[in-house]
Amino acid sequence: MKYQILAKDGRAKRAVVETVHGTIQTPVFMNVGTVGAIKGAVSTDDLRGIGTQVELSNTYHLHVRTGDKLIKELGGLHKFMNWDRPILTDSGGFQVFSLAGLRKIKEEGVYFNSHIDGHKIFMGPEESMQIQSNLGSTIAMAFDECAPHPCTREYMENSVARTVRWLERCKAEMARLNSLPDTVNPHQLLFGINQGGTFEDIRIAHADTISAMDCDGYAIGGLAVGESHEEMYRILDVTVPHLPENKPTYLMGVGTPANILESVDRGVDFFDCVYPTRNGRHGHVYTNHGKLNLFNEQFAKDMRPIEEGCQCPACRSYSRAYIRHLLKAKEMLGMRLCVLHNLYFYNTMMTEIREAIENHSYAEYKARKLEGVTGNYKDKQN
Repeated sequence: MKYQILAKDGRAKRAVVETVHGTIQTPVFMNVGTVGAIKGAVSTDDLRGIGTQVELSNTYHLHVRTGDKLIKELGGLHKFMNWDRPILTDSGGFQVFSLAGLRKIKEEGVYFNSHIDGHKIFMGPEESMQIQSNLGSTIAMAFDECAPHPCTREYMENSVARTVRWLERCKAEMARLNSLPDTVNPHQLLFGINQGGTFEDIRIAHADTISAMDCDGYAIGGLAVGESHEEMYRILDVTVPHLPENKPTYLMGVGTPANILESVDRGVDFFDCVYPTRNGRHGHVYTNHGKLNLFNEQFAKDMRPIEEGCQCPACRSYSRAYIRHLLKAKEMLGMRLCVLHNLYFYNTMMTEIREAIENHSYAEYKARKLEGVTGNYKDKQN
């Protein structure tokens, strides 16, 4: 992997990441395809058409459903889902730890019951690396614990110390797997994950420790789990400077357009979130003048596109009135068009962010964009 910063504007970074599956322009929003597909009947051809750079899939869900060994037998996740650009797979850690009533954490890993059929599963650092190696993703995430929020200082300190030990095991296992003759992707990258909740000193100490372990990139986990936006930004302010500037920085599971704009300003490169697809499936669409709920009666006779000037597949061909009709009639096309619009909106926003950083006008762009995307939709005709 090669990571090169092309421009900076304050702490905001404009960079490129060269991988075996292509170049990633950052800052980047990764479109979430949990089980190898974007929810909302969106194909990989659609993703290419709306400017998607990176697809993100879920290690845990692919393991307990289709099975990572079968996917390896079929040529890996890229071939399986017909996607020729980078894929990031999470470690499964967040999903495992969200099964609070079904799991038990030990030093060796986590014992838990499948949420699908209840069968017993064990996952530790080695198992997570093996699953991700079978999938053959471009970027694999280290296995960590996403500690609950809130939790005691003692719990967090013990959890973070174990996460460091698990990262050491992940690195060793990834190196072994990448050296095997039958591995799907011998150039698979490994990102370590910073944890520590809202304890600033624990975050900083953990960032310093894992920075010295020379991973290919670094993620900040355990945020957007119940703390306020202000707390999240405070943790980013103190943590990001302790992660290597010459490596990608990834804020996991974030977020709203406003969250992304604020986090880019704090030096973050990579983002992912289910918001654009989840909201789209419920008829909520993003515009530069706020969010619309297309189920609202006010759009029943509105023949304008979701957003004037938008070049997404929905706005190029269909009206708000028609899409609302589809949603009300429970036709899948309505959901699909809303998801496509939202992902296009996010991907386009990231292009605008990159251009603003290059032009050293990010502060002005951020202020203007925030004014538009926050709050309720304002109809320019009213």
